[in-house]
Amino acid sequence: MTASIAHLSDPHITTGPLAGGPAEGLYRALGHVLTLDPQPDCAVITGDLVDRGDREEYRALREVIGRFPLPLHLVAGNHDDPQVLLEEFGGRRFVGDTGKAYYAVEHPAFTVIVLDSTVSCSPGGRLGSTQLEWLDGVLVHRSDTPAIICLHHPPIAIGIPFLDRMRLDDGEKLADVLARHRNVARILAGHVHRHITAAFAGSTLAIAPSTHLQSGLALHDTVPNYLPEPTGFLLHLLSGPSWVTHTVPVSHAAAPIACF
Repeated sequence: MTASIAHLSDPHITTGPLAGGPAEGLYRALGHVLTLDPQPDCAVITGDLVDRGDREEYRALREVIGRFPLPLHLVAGNHDDPQVLLEEFGGRRFVGDTGKAYYAVEHPAFTVIVLDSTVSCSPGGRLGSTQLEWLDGVLVHRSDTPAIICLHHPPIAIGIPFLDRMRLDDGEKLADVLARHRNVARILAGHVHRHITAAFAGSTLAIAPSTHLQSGLALHDTVPNYLPEPTGFLLHLLSGPSWVTHTVPVSHAAAPIACF
């Protein structure tokens, strides 16, 4: 069986005079997803869907993604308001049907498990014991099927001190849960606005670039500037018995794009 997942992140959709760039970036990335042959089974956006977490921004997001024809799973980030996200997208195909910002969606070849790492009024993240217990149960439920874990905050330090101070603060507890299961194929994250991969809990952590602006590689303790570097997304592909991850550039002259 073949399978693939398009992994986008951090579009920061907004309203007002600065709304055009983020909306165009996300639309172009999703359009490029549709040019892949075969098309992915689904797409995931790992958080910071909007910039301020207000209702009008989520309605602007709906204008961008509403006609996207593939299954699309939304993850809450620290710029999001999970409650408003659920109010605007609850009962739709984007956030599951649990009434919570964490949920699982069963695809034939894999399970997408979305976690909510947001902490009110904080740029950092936390899952908490209730959500980790839920995750453990979901992984047991379909233990013979690859699981794709999706959250916004990276669970480990990635070497950019400014961003490491706002990572997931219970990442070790997440690792303890995931290490008990052999079916975790990938852990997908965002937040960093850069493409980064690392080993984590016996699997692979993949952080996607932003569809709008990328963070500077600030390896010293300084604030990374957000730069108009090339945008893109990741494609996680089941190839034979293994999962592999491809980087797919979007904002360059040769990138094909489709409308939807």
